[in-house]
Amino acid sequence: MNDFMRPQPVTKKFLSPGVIVLLLLAANGLAFLAGRFLFGIGAVTNLNNQYPWGIWIGIDVAAGVALAAGGFTTAALGHVMHREQYHAVVRPALLTAMLGYTMVAVGVSIDIGRYYYIWHPLLMWNGSSALFEVGICVMIYMSVLYIEFLPVVTERFIGRVDLPGALARLNAPIDRLLRWLDRMLDKMMFVFIIAGVVLSTLHQSSLGTLMVIAGPKMHPLWQTPISPLLFLLSAVSVGFPMVIFESLLAARSFGLKPEMHILGRMGRMVAPLLGIYLAFKLGDLFIRETFVYLKTVTTVSVMYITELLFGVVIPLRMFLSPAVQKSPALLFTAAALVVGGVALNRIDTFVVAYTPPYALGSYFPSIGEISVTVGFIAILVLLYRAAVLIFPVISLPDRALSPQSKYSVRG
Repeated sequence: MNDFMRPQPVTKKFLSPGVIVLLLLAANGLAFLAGRFLFGIGAVTNLNNQYPWGIWIGIDVAAGVALAAGGFTTAALGHVMHREQYHAVVRPALLTAMLGYTMVAVGVSIDIGRYYYIWHPLLMWNGSSALFEVGICVMIYMSVLYIEFLPVVTERFIGRVDLPGALARLNAPIDRLLRWLDRMLDKMMFVFIIAGVVLSTLHQSSLGTLMVIAGPKMHPLWQTPISPLLFLLSAVSVGFPMVIFESLLAARSFGLKPEMHILGRMGRMVAPLLGIYLAFKLGDLFIRETFVYLKTVTTVSVMYITELLFGVVIPLRMFLSPAVQKSPALLFTAAALVVGGVALNRIDTFVVAYTPPYALGSYFPSIGEISVTVGFIAILVLLYRAAVLIFPVISLPDRALSPQSKYSVRG
């Protein structure tokens, strides 16, 4: 066998000590989620008429949408720009984005008081609503992500459909269906890839529009007319770091060699993107003269400086260093800082900066809210692990498969 890399299912056991911990966290989150549906949203959250949204929107939805940006950025890089050398990370990024947007959709559903009305935007259109645009784009893009993942499914099962017993008569029809899907998707995939990139830019920026129309309810440090642009730039900036973060974590979890020849080159592209985002961020700060709010030590000033310093400035300097680009530990640290910085930005914007006009108290997430959010993250990681064990997602050398392996991947 040679060292030619191709997507293959990872041959590891699903269960491990870490997976058991994740299963417990997921079960705890699902228990509180059951309480939310059985007894109402007020039974497990600290949300009220003053603070109608909290970390379920700030983290599960807003941060989740941003951190799933690796899907459209790598798709644009590998397929639209035809950078063939990055194809090895496209499938893992696609899987992460698909699972991330699924969790976002579930997060929106549980955060709505009357969750059984989640279908309303599909029929009751309001073209002048920024929230409608976000909802429709997210739903369509999530569907596009599942379509983009279909070739991975067909690749895994074509020629290997083996239903038992009375279902065996369906083996041939299902195999023909998979082959037909594979041919059709091969001809039409470029349409879905371009649609995915366009849809992503639309709803990433429209999330910022939501905070523009919040007006005086937002703290001036984050309430800016260029919020849509900042949201889009931050999503683009976090796309490659999220891919690096996920790839290095997966390599460590499965005992694989990190693809540093790809991730290092990808890291070199992060610094210019962060530089552009930082320039607009600082330009907005000085043009609107909102830097005056940083002169005193308050919760908002500390959060803003933390977000900017640790989420942008420090990783920007790190990504400029050749030593960082060659070191898995340093590259992971730099990527983790960007991921954490963008997540903190969304928390700051949707939770910290928001102050209702008649606030009688303050908001802090309940144990139930935190448990559900942690449970969602655990479920996402578990689904990712299961997917890469079943489907050809991660690129491995041919020699990683034993001659007895039941998986054979088409060339």
